[in-house]
Amino acid sequence: MKEEMEQLVAAGKIQARHVGALTALLEAGFCQHKSWGFGKVKTLDGIAGRLLIDFQTKAGHGMDLAFAAETLKAISKDHILARKATDLKGLQQMAALHHLDVVKLVLDSNGGRATVTNIQETLKDVIPSDWKKWWEVARAEMKKDGHFQIPAKKTDPIIYQSEQTELGDRLLGEFRAAKGLKARVAVVSEIIKSFEDFSKREAIPEIIQQLNADITSHAATRESEALEGIFVRDELRQLASLGSVEGELTSRDIWTRTAKVKGIFEELPAAKHRRALESFRDAMPDWAAQIVLMLNEQLQAKLVGECARLLLTEKRGQLLKDTVQRLVSQHSASSELLLWLGKERTDYFADILGPEVFRAMLTAIERDQFLEKKSNRLRDYVLEDLELLPELIESADIEVVRDLTRSLQLSPSFDDMDKRSLLARIVKAYPAIQDMITGTSDHGREDKTIQTSWKSIERRKAEYDELCNIKIPANIKDIALARSYGDLRENAEYKFAKEQQKILNRRKHELELQQARARGTDFANVSTDTVNAGTSVSFTDLGTNQSETLHILGAWDGNDERNVISYLSPVGQALLGKSAGAEVSIGEGTHQRRIRIDAIAAADVASLTA
Repeated sequence: MKEEMEQLVAAGKIQARHVGALTALLEAGFCQHKSWGFGKVKTLDGIAGRLLIDFQTKAGHGMDLAFAAETLKAISKDHILARKATDLKGLQQMAALHHLDVVKLVLDSNGGRATVTNIQETLKDVIPSDWKKWWEVARAEMKKDGHFQIPAKKTDPIIYQSEQTELGDRLLGEFRAAKGLKARVAVVSEIIKSFEDFSKREAIPEIIQQLNADITSHAATRESEALEGIFVRDELRQLASLGSVEGELTSRDIWTRTAKVKGIFEELPAAKHRRALESFRDAMPDWAAQIVLMLNEQLQAKLVGECARLLLTEKRGQLLKDTVQRLVSQHSASSELLLWLGKERTDYFADILGPEVFRAMLTAIERDQFLEKKSNRLRDYVLEDLELLPELIESADIEVVRDLTRSLQLSPSFDDMDKRSLLARIVKAYPAIQDMITGTSDHGREDKTIQTSWKSIERRKAEYDELCNIKIPANIKDIALARSYGDLRENAEYKFAKEQQKILNRRKHELELQQARARGTDFANVSTDTVNAGTSVSFTDLGTNQSETLHILGAWDGNDERNVISYLSPVGQALLGKSAGAEVSIGEGTHQRRIRIDAIAAADVASLTA
């Protein structure tokens, strides 16, 4: 190769300064370009003065030798990129069995250091799924290994050092070098996680003493950091089976002295919320009332969930329910509280979950648009959860649904496509709403009202009242009772009660629609010149020569035993408008028969509908 390079220099195709770089490229066999990425060196074409390289997006790409020498970086066959190109399957097996070997390979390929983001990006095709789980295992192994320096900040690089440092020595050294309580809390958290392997336990009193000093200095002005310090101090002491130190501050001291409870929770990391809430419960006699006050305000989503969890586990569920119901009814519930309620959606909150919740969601979504830090979490959830809106309106009165539909149509928080999607969900549950959405008016359309006797209207109203006042409330109690039996997935009583709920609500909707269309009448002064609703028709079957009488009454007045038929029935429709002497075909299909109308008289409505 040396002779070939000398010939290229003599021919003027490259300069002497390019020889070293080109030789390295050819010997390594792999390279990297800052724009084109990883490449495999194929051949040197001395005659054309070009280097042929297979880049990932440019196979067989020819590069001028001088340009290649100046822009390409030689990569050895042991480099992570070369290993991925030549033996990806073997690398994947290594990653599955030997986490640290793969991490070290990435670090070595990057000069001994790389950030977590760099490592993840490099290994995305080596570990194509469940990166988080793989990295948790690898990180735990690195901490124990002693060769890896793991920084507190994710943006700082992980460094590999040839000299091994024992875990206890490393963590103790990091604690002594840490500046400030926050940094020391981070190190103590690592000591707690690795406590079984922490060999410097004789230094724990020193660590606790330093924490106590920092906690005292932070207690007045940085309560959240002091609280975190107390949490890790107490956990470390418990692991080490040590007693408390006289005069040291406790979480009770923090809570009883502070005037900014909500502020402390907001400053704490989400992972500390549960522990902080439990310490607040233990410190404050009126803890539940204060947590409820926090729910009145805009809280982080995870904190809302933790507040609700604590209230429920501590038998304060009714207080939580009353608070949520009040905030929903006042349309003052925060988007994060409504988001939690929508995701929770358990039967415990069945008496709250209704159309007013969705109306409150619309208000919160619109309110969020004016906040300095806009949030679309609730809006996105409403669109993504296809069952949310139908479930919230499934037992609503039709007029409530109409009003809710108008609110949605006027809402500025959704574009036309998203509105159509939400409106379609309403129409699927309530087809009668279609005319509102399409903009069709009653003018010029066929009259959809129906006539029926007052007795039938009374019967339908009685059925509706029984449904709303007896059957549906009883069903709600059945659901609550069945839920108390546990494990809803295998609870036959619960499933049956929920199915009954759907049937009852469906019948309720039907009755509401029917009653909205019905017009009561006593059929007084009905004309008998032709067949009308409210007349009795005597006729002769021309096939059998037998005489019969039918009574044509209202839409809901059918009674086979009394020969009463609805004017909307096929036979009723065939007879309407016909006069005495007319011959008519009645019946359907092969059961049709020819009759002659003999007489038309006013029906005795009172006796026929009694």
